[in-house]
Amino acid sequence: MSNVAGKAYGMTVITPMSGKMSWINRWVFRATRAFPGTLSGLIGLKFIHFARWVIIRRDQWPDMGQGKQRLSHDCMLFTSNFNGTWDQYIDAFSDGIPTGLDLFWYKNFKYPGSIPITPFKNYIRNNQIDTDYYYNATPGIAYRGLTAAMRVRKAVLALEKKHKTASAEEFAEAWTHCIAHIQNDLTTQGFAPVASIDTDTADHNRQVFAYRQKGRVETRVQNEAVEAIFAQEVPARG
Repeated sequence: MSNVAGKAYGMTVITPMSGKMSWINRWVFRATRAFPGTLSGLIGLKFIHFARWVIIRRDQWPDMGQGKQRLSHDCMLFTSNFNGTWDQYIDAFSDGIPTGLDLFWYKNFKYPGSIPITPFKNYIRNNQIDTDYYYNATPGIAYRGLTAAMRVRKAVLALEKKHKTASAEEFAEAWTHCIAHIQNDLTTQGFAPVASIDTDTADHNRQVFAYRQKGRVETRVQNEAVEAIFAQEVPARG
């Protein structure tokens, strides 16, 4: 799946906004930046790496060769990166900041509200755009693993600094104290948990198909090369 890279999921949602009322959403965003405590229910969710809402005005769409766009409405762009499954993420959003979501998507076409959850999931699913390419620098590790690695690095650098001046006995004591302090952070990376047996099976079948296609292409190229060599070595018969 193009939206998944290791343990991370990338989400992109574009929704049209109603008429000329997008200025209300702009004021909502300004108020949220002024009072970030309104997002405390979201900030506390450590499995969410990033979430951003952007209003794209109807005359701001980039021209990538398709020509100047003529739109009658502004649009809302929502992007996010998170660990876990799609359903877990939407559930956490709806439970964490339901009022905030209703304000952010205020005056968006056919927005059903964040509660009940099923219409909200259908709204996100129907307006989500799959990514063409999604890169993750650390696919085998999630947010907690990254913060643990940062703590380990900090502790090792402190040991390195102490090693330059400490005696053997002092360094041994510092080493023991350091290992005891960071022992819970010395974890190993691994694959993401299987959230759906059907999805996992589909990924496996897709990989097998890709390998078979690659093998067929390589075989065809080899056969063509042999035929070309044979054609050069054997003179054409009159």
